[in-house]
Amino acid sequence: MNIDTQSLVPETDSQGTPLFEARDLHVHFTGRGRKAKVVKGLDGVDLRWHKGEALGIVGESGCGKSTLGRTLLGLQEPTSGDVLFDGNALQKTNMRSLRRRIQMVFQDPYQSLNPRQSVGSLVQEPLAIHGIGKKGIERIQRGVDALEAAGLQPAERFWERYPHELSGGQRQRVVIAAAMVLEPEGLVCDEPVSALDVSVRSQVLKVLTDLKQERGLGLIFITHDIGLAWALCDRVAVMYLGRVIESGPVEQVIGDPQHPYTQALLSVVPTPFPRQDLKRTILSGELPDASNVPSGCRFHPRCPKVFDRCPTEDPRSLLATPGSPSHGAACWLLD
Repeated sequence: MNIDTQSLVPETDSQGTPLFEARDLHVHFTGRGRKAKVVKGLDGVDLRWHKGEALGIVGESGCGKSTLGRTLLGLQEPTSGDVLFDGNALQKTNMRSLRRRIQMVFQDPYQSLNPRQSVGSLVQEPLAIHGIGKKGIERIQRGVDALEAAGLQPAERFWERYPHELSGGQRQRVVIAAAMVLEPEGLVCDEPVSALDVSVRSQVLKVLTDLKQERGLGLIFITHDIGLAWALCDRVAVMYLGRVIESGPVEQVIGDPQHPYTQALLSVVPTPFPRQDLKRTILSGELPDASNVPSGCRFHPRCPKVFDRCPTEDPRSLLATPGSPSHGAACWLLD
């Protein structure tokens, strides 16, 4: 198989050392029993996340995007491959620094909060764990500032409440405040609004956007909704069956998608300006079993543009889009 190396998306760019970098990252899960199957949660992921950048990770349920977020933060051990944090291999020795500099916001805020702790106790706890600030007034003030930055104003109204006394949106704001009290460089947000009512999603998203703009906060925004990534992110990586299959600046990936899977995702995004010539692509079949990844291009059984090369040759690298070296897709249509 001959591939012109000049057509590959370059491994380096002008943004300097990435905050996080995944290199050929694999995470496999093995079931129990003699005939247990190996499920490939991640199957060769290459990804970079830079300081101050909002990176969207998009894909269907089961594509591996949540596993990727957890693996980057050391919550899931990789089977093979490397995770680099600020240019250094992720190890137990630098995990404490990682925990302070990068925080995670999970999907379900109620499960993220200890129901026996008050809001005030919850937002001060990270400070106590990391030994930041003096007990009493200093930590209380940091907690108050974090709550108000997360949109819970005035903080005194919420300080003595418990999670069951809050709405879903308020609970998620407490989770964000508890993460931001450490003044981290970045947040990894795993479907942070999918468990919330539609009426409060925009409010929580605005909190994240404001924090990014005001504090230079980096975001990894994991979502199945490519429309949210469009609105919030600087760059987007589209995942399918454990691998990134398209990546680039959000305006390029959304405005000129190269992979048929990305094109299909975008074709069903609601728009306030419907066009008669816009054809929706409804993919056939379900997402394949991650324990039995198709040969060749993993998307070929569902691809409307499949041709003879796709079932036999695996496009492991992102091929660069002509005229846009920072935008690429793992698709033989670009070769």
